[in-house]
Amino acid sequence: MKPLHVQAIKELLQGELIYGAVNWRVHHAIYYKRQVLSRTHTLMFIHRTETIDWDEIESKKPALLVTDKPVDEIQIDLPDITIIKVPSLVQAYWSFIEYYRAQFSIPVITITGTCGKTTTKDMIRHIMSAKYNVVASVSSKNEPRRSFPYLMQMNDRTDVAVFEHGLGNSGNIKHQCLIYKPTIGILTNIGVHHLDGCHDLDGYIRAKSEIVEGISEGGILILNADDENTKKVELSPFKGEKILYISIQEETDYWATDIRYAEGGMAFTLHHDGASFEAFVPGFGTHQVYNALAAIAATTEMGLAERDAIYQLASFSNPERHMQFFEGVAGSTIIDDTWTINPTSIKAALQVIKELGREKKIIFVVGDINRLGRFEKKYHQEIGDLIAEQPIDLLITIGSKAEEIGRQAKRAGSQAEIRMLKEVEGVEKIVAPLLDQNTIVLIKGPMSSKGLIEFAKGLRKK
Repeated sequence: MKPLHVQAIKELLQGELIYGAVNWRVHHAIYYKRQVLSRTHTLMFIHRTETIDWDEIESKKPALLVTDKPVDEIQIDLPDITIIKVPSLVQAYWSFIEYYRAQFSIPVITITGTCGKTTTKDMIRHIMSAKYNVVASVSSKNEPRRSFPYLMQMNDRTDVAVFEHGLGNSGNIKHQCLIYKPTIGILTNIGVHHLDGCHDLDGYIRAKSEIVEGISEGGILILNADDENTKKVELSPFKGEKILYISIQEETDYWATDIRYAEGGMAFTLHHDGASFEAFVPGFGTHQVYNALAAIAATTEMGLAERDAIYQLASFSNPERHMQFFEGVAGSTIIDDTWTINPTSIKAALQVIKELGREKKIIFVVGDINRLGRFEKKYHQEIGDLIAEQPIDLLITIGSKAEEIGRQAKRAGSQAEIRMLKEVEGVEKIVAPLLDQNTIVLIKGPMSSKGLIEFAKGLRKK
C-alpha cells in the first residue's frame, strides 16, 4: 500500500477525531473482521455492529480505527491508537476506495469468463513481469471480499495490475469493477456455471456482462468472437474507447491460424494489424490458444511488442492441476485437471485427449459438477451425451450427481466400460492394474474434492 497520512484520511472522510494523534502514516488497510489484522500501522474500517477486540488492536499499534460506532463504545485510553468517527462506514469505505484507486494512472486489467481467467491472468502477469512491476490476484482466489486487499497491494512501485473477477451471484463483478476501475477488461468465454446464484443461463450471461459497464472511460474490452454466449452480451453500456476481438475461426483484431499440437503445447500463427508472428503456448488444447490470444492482445494494447509477448509466453508455466500432464505408474500418462469443473472445461479436456489419445487406452474419471442449480440433471446428461461420442475405454464417475453422466452415456450408446462410484475410495484399485505406457488417464473434478486431488497425486510415478 502507498503510505497515507492520517490527517489526510480524516479530512477525506470528513470524520471526527475521537482519540489519538493524526501526525503519522498508515501503511496497510483492512475491513475489520473480513481481513486479518496482522501488521502495525494499519487502517481498519470497523462497522458499528462489529465487536472490537481491543487487545488484538493494541498488539498491532499504532493503529487507525475508522468507525460509525456510537461514541460511548469507542472512548478508550490506549496509547498509539487513533479513532475517527464517521456518520456512515459504508460511505467512508467507498470514499477511501475511490481516493486510493485515483492515486494510480496505470493499466489495470480485469478478467472474467467461465474458463481460462486464471490462466489468462497468469499469462499477462508472466509476460509483463519481464519488464514491469506487476501486482496480481493470487491463483483463483477471486472472491469479491478479496478485491479490497488486492487493491491495497498497489503502490508507487506498481506499473501494472491484473486481477480476475469471481462470480457467485449477480452483482459480484459490478462490485469488483467499482473497486478496480479496470482500464482493460477481458471476457474469455461464457459457458455454464453458478446457475444456483444466477438462476439460469440468461442470468449468468447478464452477470458476466457486468464487466462491460465496469470498464473505465477510454478503456478497452477484449471479447472472444467465436463464443456463442458472448455474442449475447449487451454492449451498449460500454463507455470505453474500443472493443477488440480474438478468434481462431475468422479474421479479427487478434486471430490465430495454423493451430497445431507441438511438443509441450500449442503452436500457431498470430495475426494482428497486418503482421503475422509464429507463436507457441505451453499447454495443450485450442482453449489454451484462446487464452494466449487474450493475453497477447492485452499486453500489446499496453504497449508491449507482439514479439516480446510471444517470447515471454513460451516460458509460461501453467497453474497446477490445470490440465497438468505427468508420467504415471507403469509409464502411463496422467492428466490432472482437478482445479475446477464445469461443462465448458470438460469439453475442452475431452478435446485434448481425443487429439493426444489416438490409438491409446483412455480412462476418464469425473466427479460431480456443482453449482448448476435446477439445471443439474440437464447438464450432467449433456456431458454423458458428449462422452458417448468420444473414444473412451473406461468411464468412472465419482459422486451422486456424476452418476447421471454415466447413466446418460449408457443411454446414448457409449462403447466405454462405465463404473459409477459414490466415493473416491476404491477408484485406485480399479485404475492401477490397467495402467501401462499405452494408457492416458484424465481426472476431472472440483477443487473441493480432496479425494480426487489425492487420487491424481497417487498415480504419479514414484
